[in-house]
Amino acid sequence: MSKKNKKIEIEDEERKLQEETTMEEENTSSDNEASLETDAEAETNEEVDKAEQKGENDEAEEWKDKYIRLYAEFENYKKRTLKEKTELILNGGEKTITAILPILDDFERAIADKTEDATAIKEGFDLIFKKFLKTLEGIGVSKIETSDKDFNVDYHEAIAMVPGMGDDKKGKIIDCVQTGYMLNDKVLRHAKVAVGQ
Repeated sequence: MSKKNKKIEIEDEERKLQEETTMEEENTSSDNEASLETDAEAETNEEVDKAEQKGENDEAEEWKDKYIRLYAEFENYKKRTLKEKTELILNGGEKTITAILPILDDFERAIADKTEDATAIKEGFDLIFKKFLKTLEGIGVSKIETSDKDFNVDYHEAIAMVPGMGDDKKGKIIDCVQTGYMLNDKVLRHAKVAVGQ
């Protein structure tokens, strides 16, 4: 081969080598760019994941805080209502006792009175009795009516059956032995009655 041919071959080889080197550099740079893009995406994904986890953690903390506050409020409510119930049980009769105290004062004055007049004493006790009944009605206590009423097990307790009273008195109250009382709509004590048979 001639020098000229050798020179051309060497130049061709140098060109090929340069092309290969250029191609490798391009591949390396494109790989680096792809790698950088992948790294950037991974970092972005990690940041998004961290942000989502932080958001979920914040939301969980918020719900936990709400739950704790609600539980504390409920416990306070239970304690408060228990205290109110206890006070109501201990002091529930306060209104009743306050209403009855004036009647007690009337009884003290009647006992302290040294009068010997029996009719005056009887009239005094009648007035006190009427005042006492009016006070009881004011707090919701009422007598259970028995005169000329049909026997009713919800309000009356039969302690005697009276035979031979006739058909018109059958199942009717003949006599009231002990008066019954109601507080509003609740029976405090059943009226003890004799019923016709």
